[in-house]
Amino acid sequence: MGSTGVRIAIDAMGGDHAPAEIVAGAIRAREELGVKVLLVGDPQQIEAALPPKTNMAEVEIVPAEDAIAMDEEPLNAVRRKRKASINVAMDLVKQQQADAVFSAGHSGAAMASALLRLGRLPGIDRPAIGTVFPTIKAGKPVLILDVGANVDCRPKFLEQFAVMGSAYSKYVLGTAEPKVGLLNIGEEDTKGNEVALRAHQLLRENTQISFIGNAEGRDVLSGDFDVIVCDGFVGNVLLKFAEAVGGVILQILREELPQGLHGQIGTAILKPNLKRIKQRMDHAEHGGALLLGVDGVCLIGHGSSQAPSVFNAVRMAKEAVDNQVLQRLRSQYEALQRDSD
Repeated sequence: MGSTGVRIAIDAMGGDHAPAEIVAGAIRAREELGVKVLLVGDPQQIEAALPPKTNMAEVEIVPAEDAIAMDEEPLNAVRRKRKASINVAMDLVKQQQADAVFSAGHSGAAMASALLRLGRLPGIDRPAIGTVFPTIKAGKPVLILDVGANVDCRPKFLEQFAVMGSAYSKYVLGTAEPKVGLLNIGEEDTKGNEVALRAHQLLRENTQISFIGNAEGRDVLSGDFDVIVCDGFVGNVLLKFAEAVGGVILQILREELPQGLHGQIGTAILKPNLKRIKQRMDHAEHGGALLLGVDGVCLIGHGSSQAPSVFNAVRMAKEAVDNQVLQRLRSQYEALQRDSD
């Protein structure tokens, strides 16, 4: 059900490698995915980063007077710098000139801008950042949320994360009946603090999801769960640890496999397999994290994002738009509110 008319607003000034890598990934997405990209930022810097002979018919540069630095307090910066690139990009979505937005800049600023300009979906108290992890089962990823938006969570926030995560897993990742878990220190129903115990009860009683119980740390990458919910403090630590472990394993493979003549021959033979290993483990292959719960499709990338990550983030944004994730979430919560009245 793909569409070639999807318009993606891209914060070209956000990230450690902006605008060169951001622009490169956006142009590749334009060419391979058929999306229209709106590059938001300093026109001179963006034009200098464009590859020669770029077809400008499907690439639009939207001027922005400023950018938000990584060391700025996000909410104050978003309010003070009204013409910052992330704000201009969000406004394009709000004004329906773009279908989705991506930024690899200040994640806190991206979330603040989304909340102020797009607002929350009805029935959502707190948006959550969801990211996809690989598992030991090929082709069966797990969605973890929240991974940084909410350091502290109430039980009902975790319940809302589960509903949003289930919808994304079903309609974008293609999971027929997503299995939901609550990240906890034990699999027994009685384990955890007061928040975990109350959240477990709410998840168990919610008929919109398929809750199968607590997930311990060792279960995260098992493939037994499709969606795992936790607060943003734990989720962010988990995310960064998993990325570090993946990077260590890939580096060890690069260093150890080519050792000696037999290793060099074996590495040459195993090259296609190693490429697939990298694709399964490298966070750049997943592109970014979806900010679920705001009234718009918003992808947040790593500050270190380079062209491949940007391309994959745009792909994720396009899939979310094509699969009408926003509309499906809105209708689910409207139905839930009617049932509770």
